[in-house]
Amino acid sequence: MLDNYLIIHKSILPEYYEKVLQARRLLEDGKVHEVSQAVKQVGISRSTYYKYKDFILEPTDIVGGRKAVLSMMLTHEQGVLSSLLLEISRVGCSVLTITQSLPIRGKASVTMSLDISSMATTLTQLLQKIEHTAGVEQARLVAVE
Repeated sequence: MLDNYLIIHKSILPEYYEKVLQARRLLEDGKVHEVSQAVKQVGISRSTYYKYKDFILEPTDIVGGRKAVLSMMLTHEQGVLSSLLLEISRVGCSVLTITQSLPIRGKASVTMSLDISSMATTLTQLLQKIEHTAGVEQARLVAVE
């Protein structure tokens, strides 16, 4: 998973990347409650925010931490979520929250927040294990704290 990332000095990047981070911080800190307020305050469009929000992370978001948020698409079959939870447990993670959408066309979106403080592997290896779990069609890291 981390193979897909580069660390680049922000001075050579377009200014709107930093503004996406600023908007996300405003939302996460509760200083604003709507994306439209955040983007207006930092001076970017909503489309710019939505285009980049899941792909721009600060180094503290990637390096490690105690909590991680994952987003996955699962097939709607008996035992898929159970198998996924077993894999997460095997590597020493604890599930803090699970949010699952209603299945549409045999697929359900699942977002999990995990306590990774006792994890016996890397986030990259965890994502690979999850992606190889039967019924998991895609998995991605949303955030790390």
